[in-house]
Amino acid sequence: MSRIGNRAIVIPSGVTVEVANGEIQVKGPKATLRSVVPEGIQASVENGTIRFVRGEDTKDARCKHGLARALTNNMVIGASTGFTRRLEIEGVGYRADVRGKELHLLLGYSHPIVVPIPEGLTVAVEANTKVSITGSDKEVIGQFAADVRSLRPPEPYKGKGVKYAEERIRRKVGKAGS
Repeated sequence: MSRIGNRAIVIPSGVTVEVANGEIQVKGPKATLRSVVPEGIQASVENGTIRFVRGEDTKDARCKHGLARALTNNMVIGASTGFTRRLEIEGVGYRADVRGKELHLLLGYSHPIVVPIPEGLTVAVEANTKVSITGSDKEVIGQFAADVRSLRPPEPYKGKGVKYAEERIRRKVGKAGS
């Protein structure tokens, strides 16, 4: 029994949801998002809620049941309020800057790194070290944040690098401390 898949999604005001031909379309003030309903799962909109029902009780169908509900819930939240992911840059001389549709990073390499910002995302930099990524598609935001973080992941000795704002880096004692 999928506990997540059985929960109904409440549609907030200002958001419309349409289910047709195995596809869900969510329209809201922030964006219009589409997703394909996995095979074996039926979606229905009734009384301001979205419900998902699976046709059979196999392991694959149970997995897809919860997945369909979670993806649709993310679309409803993204279309109504949007998502934000924050990154922090730590290190002497490390900084970020937004120029047009590009994110320019100085991360201790001999050259600056230029990352193109995907369509539909808004990137803001505060105090040269705090990067805020905002958009309506949670998957695109998470992937872009992961790509930027992978350019210089935080190291455990001094904590230098790019990290998520809520991430805690486990510090190691250096050679002199052992």
